[in-house]
Amino acid sequence: MIQAFIFDLDGVLTDTAEYHFLAWKQLATQLGIEFSRADNELLKGVDRMGSLELILQLGQKQLSVDEKLKLAEQKNTEYLKLVERMSPADLFPGVLPLFSSLKAAGVKTALASASKNAALVLQKLCIPALFDYVADSNLIKNGKPDPEIFLTCAQALGVAPERCIGVEDAPAGVTAIKAAGMYALGIGEPHALTQADLVIPAVSALDQPLLTKLLTL
Repeated sequence: MIQAFIFDLDGVLTDTAEYHFLAWKQLATQLGIEFSRADNELLKGVDRMGSLELILQLGQKQLSVDEKLKLAEQKNTEYLKLVERMSPADLFPGVLPLFSSLKAAGVKTALASASKNAALVLQKLCIPALFDYVADSNLIKNGKPDPEIFLTCAQALGVAPERCIGVEDAPAGVTAIKAAGMYALGIGEPHALTQADLVIPAVSALDQPLLTKLLTL
């Protein structure tokens, strides 16, 4: 029986992808690097410094560690300005009913987001209380696709990895879930999430019949 659901945040419960894109786009333009929405797809599930490295690779630029840290902080400052606009209305449809069903079934929940601003986003959405545990990405040494953050969540919940379902919208996140020995539920397109055990278009598609089936895995 499944005892825990471990969720990614961006693209699964809400969408801050547009805010990330706008902030990275501004930084890339400043650096003289062409950065498109297609390029932004490469950053899904990747942490801040990893994303910056990918953008620098696109522009074939090499910078010092200090320069990279300053740029990453600059991007984050711009992103936070955009996040201030968020509210509970930005939750995806189906999120609150899903968590209500999970709680009723006695299933534990955790958040495994690579975002260092996850706590702020949760506050803006008014959903911190939905989670039994929220991983602190500042304490995670290895970002996705490494399974560390998912294993950290499972350990904090006191649930064996094989009794967990990880929910992700990014290939790197799905890889991390599978590497952790968990069932991977992908949110998005099957052709993009080939490693997932099951792919649904959105959280709202996780209705009661499907949830009941998954809980008996």
